[in-house]
Amino acid sequence: MKKICDHAYVTYRETSLERNGVIDPTTLYRARTEYQSEFDRFLKTQHTGSVTFEAIQIMEKGRKILEKHLDAFIHDGLCPNMCGLLNQMVMDCFSCRYRIYICPSPTGQQDCGEYPLQAEEGGQAVLDCFLPWHRLLFGKPEYSYSWAPGVPGTNKLNESDFIPLVVTDDSSVILNQLHMDEQGIYRCSLQEAGTIFYQITFLLNVTPLPNQTHQPLLTLPTPPRGDKYSPFQNTEGLLVPVITMVTVLGLAASVGLTVILRIMINQQRAAEEPRRKRKEEKTTHNMV
Repeated sequence: MKKICDHAYVTYRETSLERNGVIDPTTLYRARTEYQSEFDRFLKTQHTGSVTFEAIQIMEKGRKILEKHLDAFIHDGLCPNMCGLLNQMVMDCFSCRYRIYICPSPTGQQDCGEYPLQAEEGGQAVLDCFLPWHRLLFGKPEYSYSWAPGVPGTNKLNESDFIPLVVTDDSSVILNQLHMDEQGIYRCSLQEAGTIFYQITFLLNVTPLPNQTHQPLLTLPTPPRGDKYSPFQNTEGLLVPVITMVTVLGLAASVGLTVILRIMINQQRAAEEPRRKRKEEKTTHNMV
C-alpha cells in the first residue's frame, strides 16, 4: 500500500507539472471534494483479497480527477488576460505553498488598444476600462486617468502631452456636461508601484450642438421728416395737446349730461301739471 501511495504521488506531480504545476484554492477544493467522495465509496465497497487492485484503481481515479480540474482551471482561470500583464496568487502543487504566477500579455505589451467615443456637447461620456481578470491581480493596483486635449488623430503625442486627471479604485469615470474643449485622447492605466498591468486609450470626439435659429426682430420703417404724428417723435411735444383734448372732451361731456338732465326734469313736470290742476279743482268743489 505504501508503494502504491508513493507511486500515486509521483503521478500526481507529473500530472500537475504537465499543466504548469500550480492550482488555485477553488480548484483544489473541487478536486479534493470529488476525490473524497470517490474514496469514501471505495472504503464501503472494498472486498477482502482485492484491496491492492482496488487501491490502485482509486489512486488512478484521483489522478484523473486532478487532471480534469487542472485542465478546467488552466483554460478558464489561470491566464484569462488576452492583453496586459497578470500577476496572480496561486498554490504550488509541489510545495503546497502560495506563490505569484505571472501571465504575460500574448502580444508582449500592456497596451490593450484604442476605442473611439462620440458624444454631443452638453452630454456625457463613460470611460470604462474594467476587465474581469483585473479581480485576480495580486496587490492593490489603481486606475490612473490622464488626458491629452485636442482633436484625436490630428497630432502625434508624446508622454509629456498627457495631463494627469485622477487616480482611483473605480474602473470607470463619467464626464458630464461636456464642452468642445474637453475632447481629446483619454488614457486609463491599471498600475501599482510604477508597474503598468493594463492600459487602454479612448479617442473622444465632442460634436457641437446645432445652431439654434432665432426669429429676427421686425424693424419699423423710419417715418418721413416733418410728420408730426410720428410715433418716434419726442413724447413731451404730444403730452400738452393730449391733455388739452382730454380736458375739452370731459367738459363737453359734463355740459351735455347737464342739458339732458334738465330736459328730462322739465318733461316730467309738464306731464304732472294736468294731474295737479285736476286735484286742486276737485278739492275746491268739495269745500263748496
